[in-house]
Amino acid sequence: MAVDISLGFSLLLLFLGFIAGIINTLAGGGSNLTIPALIILGLPAEVANATNRVGVLMQSVSGVAGFRHHNKLDTSQLIPILIPTVIGGLLGATAVTWIPASFIKPALLGTMLLMAFIILVKPQTVMPDADTEVKKVVNTPASWLGLGIAGFYGGFVQAGVGFVLLAALCGTLRYDLVRGNALKVVCALAFTSVSMVVFIADDLILWVPGLLLALGSIAGAWIAVKMAIKANPSTLKWFLFLMTLVGCVSAYFS
Repeated sequence: MAVDISLGFSLLLLFLGFIAGIINTLAGGGSNLTIPALIILGLPAEVANATNRVGVLMQSVSGVAGFRHHNKLDTSQLIPILIPTVIGGLLGATAVTWIPASFIKPALLGTMLLMAFIILVKPQTVMPDADTEVKKVVNTPASWLGLGIAGFYGGFVQAGVGFVLLAALCGTLRYDLVRGNALKVVCALAFTSVSMVVFIADDLILWVPGLLLALGSIAGAWIAVKMAIKANPSTLKWFLFLMTLVGCVSAYFS
């Protein structure tokens, strides 16, 4: 299918991509802005979902490059972290055509509400300090389950997956919020790459709106990395809490 994109809507997609790049890199939920915009443009939900991944892919590349540039990307457990994430992403992208999204929405909403409650009541549970000892993936079965679920949801829908990834990376493996965000972006890059292959094979991506989102997302993600590194940890925690609440509202009404 083809869509006519006006200059005004092109600028809107660039702007929303920029904001989504910042939100997704610092916390999660940026796709709650971009997917509705694509649907308003006239794309069917499954095409909007697939087209949105172009921006997510490019913002992830930008974010990974930024965190590596500032030496905030811990690669010591990258392979064991990526294995369940990629497997989950492949299964999630494959399941798009035969599992109703209504089955996923309650699980996501419940997870985000729980995370928001924990951040408010006992933030150290999911957001440890920078000097906290990181756990090994091989010794933490809960992390495999959490990363697999995050990968599945990311391959399936994407919107809000950052919260699930942070719960697994910071909550179970005890990465601090900056390093957890860096690894979260790597995981997003991995399962988005896998899902893109599936969506391209099914011809679900419209490249012009996808690339417009991507251009904005690249800039947003690069700026967000600098914000994450320079920001006070308390500020990042409250931003994550706020975006979790926004994600809950968006998931409930979507």
